[in-house]
Amino acid sequence: MAGVMLGFRPKDRSHAPSFLSCFFYFSTFPFFFHLQLFPPQIINFQTAGVLTAIIVVHETGHFLAAYLQGIRVSKFAVGFGPILAKFNANDVEYSIRAFPLGGFVGFPDNDPDSDIPDDDANLLKNRPILDRVIVISAGVVANIIFAYAIIFTQVLSVGLPVQEPYSGVLVPDVRPFSAASRDGLLPGDVILAINGIQLPETGPRVVSQVVDIIKKNPKRNVFLKVERGKQDFEIGVTPDENVDGTGKIGVQLSPNIKITKLRPNNVFEAFNYAGKEFWGLTYNVLDSLKQTFMNFSQSASKVSGPVAIIAVGAEVARSTVDGLYEFAALLNLNLAVINLLPLPALDGGSLALVLLEAARGGRKLPLELEQRIMSSGIMFVLLLGLFLIVRDTLNLEFIKDLL
Repeated sequence: MAGVMLGFRPKDRSHAPSFLSCFFYFSTFPFFFHLQLFPPQIINFQTAGVLTAIIVVHETGHFLAAYLQGIRVSKFAVGFGPILAKFNANDVEYSIRAFPLGGFVGFPDNDPDSDIPDDDANLLKNRPILDRVIVISAGVVANIIFAYAIIFTQVLSVGLPVQEPYSGVLVPDVRPFSAASRDGLLPGDVILAINGIQLPETGPRVVSQVVDIIKKNPKRNVFLKVERGKQDFEIGVTPDENVDGTGKIGVQLSPNIKITKLRPNNVFEAFNYAGKEFWGLTYNVLDSLKQTFMNFSQSASKVSGPVAIIAVGAEVARSTVDGLYEFAALLNLNLAVINLLPLPALDGGSLALVLLEAARGGRKLPLELEQRIMSSGIMFVLLLGLFLIVRDTLNLEFIKDLL
């Protein structure tokens, strides 16, 4: 998931400029995190471009919501850390920073270096609650609109993929010199059964079932019933052992489906197709989030950092253009839905503080307390992001080969 929040970058405990920031540290994918046993070795620039575009759209939402209401804005940044390039226009500093894992929109509220009077009516902190709610939620709204625009563009340009499911799990790719290659598995094979367990259906859950069995059997024979062309036969594969003790056979796995294209005859059909696809993806994101919380102990290991996000996106982009469209739309919807959670480092946490202020009759929490709440959220997200970056980097196949 990714987090966007209203927080502080304190220079001291009593004075700090406000900012809305997007931390693109972790995301849960309802479709993609089960689709492969090994990540691609080459990070795809298309995927990095998608992530950057989503960050810019999110921050632009916050920025425009403030600007159009006459609220003072001091900074617009893509990335964090040292400034690589910047320019100033209309009293706003626009910058690109060293670590492209997020971005932020800065406000001069409580900034000791600002010449703006503390009681200025156009400071964010001095605006009515509704104005602040609009600014805080605008990033989420921007990502939702962007997700729909991506889907609509897909419908008009290449059409919507329609999946016809078949039984089993498809093997689109086999890595050279891997266990699968050594034991005779070929690209295009379909796994119909594993260790005597039939796979009459297809889909991410069936793929996950195959992955789990392989991971649990390092250096032990796994028997696969395989369909190749019009022939069915059994292959014994002995998974190699990962550094973490799990098994791997070096294949890409995907649901066994045939894809056809659904193209609109007119613009009204395009809106109809895009709307259905949008709500379908939204449901999948919400259902994935629900499953994550209901089975947190099992789902926690599937939370992904930016390295894994780019790796998955690179594989998706390499496969089909349709996959890249869906990947981009899902990232936007993930960012939007997760940010509505009432956690300190997310937009939902900022909204919760504003609603608490409204419930208290317009009385704000003490600045010191608000700083502590938001700073703790920032620290948690930063530490989690660092952990995920290290973990996902170590899980890249070419890194494993070096260890």
